[in-house]
Amino acid sequence: MKAKVLGISTSPRVQGNTDVLLRRALAGAESAAARTEYVRLVDYTIGPCTECNACNATGRCNVRDDYQSLLERMLDADRLIFATPVFFMTVCAQAKMLIDRGQCLWAQKYVLKKDLFCSERDRRAMVIAVGGSRSKKQFECIRLTMTSYFDSLQIRYVSNLFVSKVDARGEIEEHPAAIEQAYRLGSQLATSDTEPPEKPITIELT
Repeated sequence: MKAKVLGISTSPRVQGNTDVLLRRALAGAESAAARTEYVRLVDYTIGPCTECNACNATGRCNVRDDYQSLLERMLDADRLIFATPVFFMTVCAQAKMLIDRGQCLWAQKYVLKKDLFCSERDRRAMVIAVGGSRSKKQFECIRLTMTSYFDSLQIRYVSNLFVSKVDARGEIEEHPAAIEQAYRLGSQLATSDTEPPEKPITIELT
């Protein structure tokens, strides 16, 4: 059965650097016979978590907007590629808004003690992040945030592609190694005949 791969571009910038790498990763997944879907987060209306705590009783988010339909697609996917630019050493605001709305997922798992799925599924995720800083510390918060988020989504965190010292729109096109690695990791992600690594494989490029 072909894997369903969902790519989420969280950048507010049209054809930003993370967006370019995400599209290459999806192309890599398609080369491995996966079915792919691309989502641009700014095309959706997703508000912040209001901390109403209603999800502690229901496991569902009480805020009604586009979050529910996007969450359905995320849960339906076998593979997830999450792409974000680095803003102030962490994910961008648009990405954080989506992640914070995942409080309902955390509540379902840790408060209500319920699984998201009736049976065990082989679900895997990777992260693409691009930042202009020279410091590799810019990816530390992203690792922590995405580890927590993927845990609540009940999806295995298997790989990262982190690229530093890239800032201007389209600058990533001048970084062939990043383009190549995005394609390779996307293809690898879509392949189901290999066991997932115990810890995420990380490719860091400058």
